[in-house]
Amino acid sequence: MAMRRVVRRRLREAAPPPDLRPAQIELMVVVDRNPGVSVAAAARELRLADNSVSTLVNQLVRAGMLRRETDPDDRRAARLELTDAARRRLAAWRDRRARLVGAHLGELSEEDRASITAALPALRRLLARLAEDGAANGAPSDAAHEDAGDAGDEREHPSSDGGER
Repeated sequence: MAMRRVVRRRLREAAPPPDLRPAQIELMVVVDRNPGVSVAAAARELRLADNSVSTLVNQLVRAGMLRRETDPDDRRAARLELTDAARRRLAAWRDRRARLVGAHLGELSEEDRASITAALPALRRLLARLAEDGAANGAPSDAAHEDAGDAGDEREHPSSDGGER
């Protein structure tokens, strides 16, 4: 978590406006992974109340990062889509993160880089087991976007203000 915080803070220094809060970024990532997701489904994945996600949706719509579209099967429900501006922001953040972390990885000794590389498969297996355990207990799976991704996993949360999960 400490490495994630440092990376997020460094990236925030170069982030363009609007300044987005952590929960807003998390919602954008959920919508990026699940285009057309409903507010209720996004709330379940984020483990937030529906009304909290609705507030985030309204903020992101005003910021030009999200589009709310009527569900063709249920006119009362909304489907969420990222705007082109949001997609560009996510891509730029991921690119900046990869360059930042990559540059500093390159400064490590070969022995340190080999140690990190050797640890990654075991960390992925641990993450998968944690996700399976959570799913077995009724919790949404977070395996695709949790801590193992800071070294360049493109599904990681692009935050201008430290808002990764």
